[in-house]
Amino acid sequence: MFGFGGADGAGPGRGRFEPAPGAVLLPGWLDAAAQRRLVAACRAWARPPAGMHTVRMPTGGMMSVRMVGLGLHWYPYGYRRVAEDGAPVKPFPPELGALARRAVAEAYGAAVGGIAGAAGYAPDIAIVNHYPHGARMGLHQDRDERADAPVVSLSLGDSCVFRLGNTETRTRPWTDLELRSGDLLVFGGPARFAYHGVTRTLPGTADPALGLTGRLNITVRQSGL
Repeated sequence: MFGFGGADGAGPGRGRFEPAPGAVLLPGWLDAAAQRRLVAACRAWARPPAGMHTVRMPTGGMMSVRMVGLGLHWYPYGYRRVAEDGAPVKPFPPELGALARRAVAEAYGAAVGGIAGAAGYAPDIAIVNHYPHGARMGLHQDRDERADAPVVSLSLGDSCVFRLGNTETRTRPWTDLELRSGDLLVFGGPARFAYHGVTRTLPGTADPALGLTGRLNITVRQSGL
């Protein structure tokens, strides 16, 4: 249904960066056309049934981001096949899987064999998060999957400050990264279970041609389920 080709390597002046062992940032990995196609796809995925929704945490609070799952529905803290509205979850798009496999291959290159789950990466689920202005994501670990394969993260729209922490606690040490539209971040190996989150978005930094308010983040994973 959707073609997501168009990854064109790092943007001008922003080269490959490894903020931690197993974590790779490829700035500008998605070109403008690929970004527009992904935004259009996200709009389709967001529509009901099984559309974008706000998540209530076990504490009773509501997350400031809105999300939609593909392949499986994420809830605190696990996965199921039925979405918040009781409808079956939308299927995981094969094109998105192909894009994620290429992302892992290009992120790790010749070192792909040394990263757990990277050489045979078989993603089957995705979570699309929409960050309206003022939204954030607290530091957390992605531990609801039963696989240690890498997580692929694609950024669209407004830039954000992404905090990549350590695997033990939510406290320092951590590294703050500015993620911009089109950037690819892959974290696996020693960084797979690092605490991470978004401390803030930077309103007004998106390309107006995307027609997007706020930030979209697509994370692709291998569930192991």
